[in-house]
Amino acid sequence: MTAKRRRAHGEGSVYEQRPGLWAASVDLGWIDGKRKRKTVYAKTQAEAVVKRDELKRRVERGENLAATPRTLNQWLDEWLAMKAHEGTRPSTLRTYRWLINEHIRPTLGTVKLDKLTPTMIRRMITAKSGADLSVTTVRHIYGMVRNVLADALREELIHRNPALAVRPPGAVAVERRALTVEEAKRLIQTIQGERLEALWVTALTVGLRRGELLGLRWSDVDFAGERLTVRQALMRVDGVLSFTWPKTDRSRRTVPVAPQTLTMLRAHRRRQAEERDAAGERWQDHDLVFPSVIGTPMEPRNADRAWHATRAKAGLPWLRLHDLRHACATFLLASGASPRTVMKTLGHSQISLTMNTYAHVLEDVERASVDAAAERLFSG
Repeated sequence: MTAKRRRAHGEGSVYEQRPGLWAASVDLGWIDGKRKRKTVYAKTQAEAVVKRDELKRRVERGENLAATPRTLNQWLDEWLAMKAHEGTRPSTLRTYRWLINEHIRPTLGTVKLDKLTPTMIRRMITAKSGADLSVTTVRHIYGMVRNVLADALREELIHRNPALAVRPPGAVAVERRALTVEEAKRLIQTIQGERLEALWVTALTVGLRRGELLGLRWSDVDFAGERLTVRQALMRVDGVLSFTWPKTDRSRRTVPVAPQTLTMLRAHRRRQAEERDAAGERWQDHDLVFPSVIGTPMEPRNADRAWHATRAKAGLPWLRLHDLRHACATFLLASGASPRTVMKTLGHSQISLTMNTYAHVLEDVERASVDAAAERLFSG
């Protein structure tokens, strides 16, 4: 008699468990001291063979079939805890929770993680697109689903990321008016003598974000070296003002500061000393460059209110505080700074972000460079 062939590890088997019910199983090997198998069921032998072969392909792709089945809700809880442990900024976690709790859980949360399909995700994105949400918000929802599932794929909880098969919502380019040099000069003239003059000028000439400006300390400003270092940012997180890490690793940066800006910062420090004397025992010293009148961290909304009054006085009611950061980058590029210099100054995480954001300015710079080179070649 011919000896019965022993199946190789992972080859799998198909058998009729009872009339009308076929089972297909694949041996997953020894896990945590126990022999594990993955079994699926079908109505016919042919269907069971197909399911067995799919299990084998998933094992070959490296999917962890022994992992405890999770719903998307369960994985989202684990994912958020993982991000918090990794040191993700509280403000970023708050945004993650809002996107997840408001938009993802209600639609897909109860679906088993390995049962999610591109069709389910596409239908959710389509529904969100028709729900009076901005295109930017819908893109954030899609990006959140894609990233959450990408981490599930890395953890071998799924064998593919179904979100990658879904076309992301189209980006809508928003044309914003750019601050001209003449308007910037008018702004500088308008704010002369204001209590927050140095704040607006630092935003315009150094390109710091609002939170970075409000978190800046005097110990971060090197007057002798004509530079400053961004080490922290002030954010309101869950109703509480907190100092946090800057937005990205590249946001923790040291950048040069123009002499004119340093002159204004020195004047601001002298004015702050007068405020400290006037506040007396009420003064709380946090070493902040731009605190409240008693030294405490400035409420970001108060900074916004002050800016709204300033821009109105300057005749620039459309100009957002964040637009000063964009103006800084635009003026640097127009003055011949390289995109990489602007990337470092603004603390962008990738050079592509700088290139894409300021593509229109770079085109003008390139044209001016080409014309200047031709002038040198053909003049005289």
